[in-house]
Amino acid sequence: MKITERLKNTTSTLFSFEILPPLKGQSLKELLVGIEPLMEFKPPFVDVTYHREEFIYKKHPNGLLEKVSTKKRPGTVGICAAIMNRFQVDAVPHILCGGFSKEETENALIDLNFIGVENVLALRGDAPKSEGRFIAETNGHNYASELVEQIVRMNNGHYLHEETENSFHTDFCVGVSGYPEKHFEAPSMKFDLKYLKEKIDKGAEYIVTQMFFDNQKFFDYVRRVRAAGIDVPIIPGIKPITTLGQITMLPRTFFLDFPDELMDELEKCKTNADVKTVGIEWAIQQSKELIAAGVPSLHFYTMSKAEATYKIAKEVF
Repeated sequence: MKITERLKNTTSTLFSFEILPPLKGQSLKELLVGIEPLMEFKPPFVDVTYHREEFIYKKHPNGLLEKVSTKKRPGTVGICAAIMNRFQVDAVPHILCGGFSKEETENALIDLNFIGVENVLALRGDAPKSEGRFIAETNGHNYASELVEQIVRMNNGHYLHEETENSFHTDFCVGVSGYPEKHFEAPSMKFDLKYLKEKIDKGAEYIVTQMFFDNQKFFDYVRRVRAAGIDVPIIPGIKPITTLGQITMLPRTFFLDFPDELMDELEKCKTNADVKTVGIEWAIQQSKELIAAGVPSLHFYTMSKAEATYKIAKEVF
């Protein structure tokens, strides 16, 4: 079922979460067993991230460097099929601009449509760690709005290199990302919302936000989004802090701020266990306030580790 239909047909806040594909060499069984406890809360959908290939430079005895492609995580098609079969929930694969040509994107969407996937999240994706800025692949997309447009065109029976008179129409529900604290590349929130509206105008039907730790920033963001003429559902993204390293890593990586009240508590933590306790309690209070405000769903970034999210969900669902 389409996510927009699920959101429309419920009177309470839904529970959903995002997982990472297992690292190369790890088993799918381990992933499925790991997230199984979260099925207690009846998630209608589970997001599955996608990771573009990275490049390493291998040094040869003669001193020359060889650029070698490496992919640390399997693709999402098989994982989506396994999740749908095992748990009878909708899987939502992430579709990226970065690392893919339009032809590769079309082929991935054909495969996903074949296995019964009805929802996708269209993202530009990040630049490779070895590059300072995002560069599109040859014959690829520069922006998520272009990716949305391609998906919608396939929904209308328009493929890249085929006559469209008798083409099969896909029927994907397309989601996109939103940034309560602004995308780090956008010069201002006004411009960020301009690009968000472009994605919606081209056919995106719902928004999932980046993680945030200050609910007021989310509420302010929703008001600005609505003022910009965007009326699709907005799903807040929640990430419990669980390690000492995340105290500095999360703000640096995702360009977000911790509220002073949260930071005051985190500064008292001496161990990962201390941080996890604070992080879970903060996320519980965040979740309760968001549910009281009537958000359509809470979407948890689990990093494929269910324990913290389970404890939060147990308190609020």
